Amino acid sequence: MTKALDTSHLWMPFTANRQYKAKPRLMASAAGMHYTTDDGRKILDATAGLWCVNAGHCHPKIIEAVQKQVAVMDFAPTFQMGHAKAFEAATALAEMAPEGLNRVFFCNDGSEGVDTALKIALAYHRMRGDAGRTRLIGRERAYHGVGFGGIAVGGIAGNRKQFGPGLAADHLRHPLNIEKNAYSRGLPLHGVEMADELEQRLLALHDPSTVAAVIVEPLQGSTGVILPPKGYLEKIRAICDKHGILLIFDEVITGFGRLGTAFGADFFKVKPDMMVCAKGLTNATVPMGAVIVKQEIHNVFMDAAPADTIEFFHGYTYSGHPVAAAAAIATLEVYKEEQLFERAAEMSSYFEEAAHSLKGLPFVKDIRNLGLVCGIELDGIAGKPGARAYDLFNQAFWDKGLLLRTTADVIALSPPLIINKAQVDEIFGSIADLLRSIK
Repeated sequence: MTKALDTSHLWMPFTANRQYKAKPRLMASAAGMHYTTDDGRKILDATAGLWCVNAGHCHPKIIEAVQKQVAVMDFAPTFQMGHAKAFEAATALAEMAPEGLNRVFFCNDGSEGVDTALKIALAYHRMRGDAGRTRLIGRERAYHGVGFGGIAVGGIAGNRKQFGPGLAADHLRHPLNIEKNAYSRGLPLHGVEMADELEQRLLALHDPSTVAAVIVEPLQGSTGVILPPKGYLEKIRAICDKHGILLIFDEVITGFGRLGTAFGADFFKVKPDMMVCAKGLTNATVPMGAVIVKQEIHNVFMDAAPADTIEFFHGYTYSGHPVAAAAAIATLEVYKEEQLFERAAEMSSYFEEAAHSLKGLPFVKDIRNLGLVCGIELDGIAGKPGARAYDLFNQAFWDKGLLLRTTADVIALSPPLIINKAQVDEIFGSIADLLRSIK
């Protein structure tokens, strides 16, 4: 007789714990595009786990690399010490990044990556003798992880309200405008002027000489898939250049093929000063994050610090962990060998057509897509925000064998890059069935 699972001790993240534990959704194994539940049902993964399993679950090459490494060396410190795998992983990542972004600081996830990037920005200006630049600018509805830096520049109210004011930060308005851009295919046509408020409102209010950095997601994913209007990111870059402000791209979701390119910076042809990445860096096999920095920024730290002293007082016990580094090296090789970024680019038009086939179905308010990302916004239930999307998510799991993600009343899709057309059809066909049946 199988012993009943005790769920009482685990405090689950971003979860309605009491609701979940009343009827747990338990995964037992995974391979390729599917999970298998504890009761033996196959679940088609339409979210790449949590925006992260880009090469599909349990990829043999990545698993082998992890198994080999953990048997050779389980851990080595990277404070005043090193190991080859960390340097090799940094080189592989720098070679994939846009030209000029070639210095890599490893951490353990996107939250740590964002806090690291913000600390680099603040320290960079101080080391240049510009210590008055202490303000940071994010965007409304932005998600930059859950560290104190990340929630300061983030703009999702629920992630901030319990924890006090945090760092000095202000926020651009988000560019979502359903009235003008509903059912956009790819980038919205209207709203580029939203970028102007960085200069006309925020910098005018705070004085640009006090601003250290602006951080944006090239595509706002976790909040419900908000796409930048055409020309928007180019304007943000130009304003930052004009005023000596660093531009940070949070590429935790857009990195590693989600838009059909290595990074969102490549898709939009806008080069930031720093990029934060995680999730797909190791195909989520082992936790790892990184900040990729322009060499000129790194040089300031190297040149300003006295000889034989630590240049940047920051780091994590597991920065460049050997097992994570081995997973990263293998993952980046898989992306290249299997041409997964190119595959995602080729699949994006079919994915787009399937997504927009839902237009006109009950409760569908808007559909937004780019690359292999889609947000389906639903009309909510009065007085019960998020309830309708949650009902669809729950029924998809139990009745359709389908894993979706919801945020408020938006269904967010981001399948592994290995997805085929039949699986695209299955995802959107199941969602269509559910939209016709839910209340």
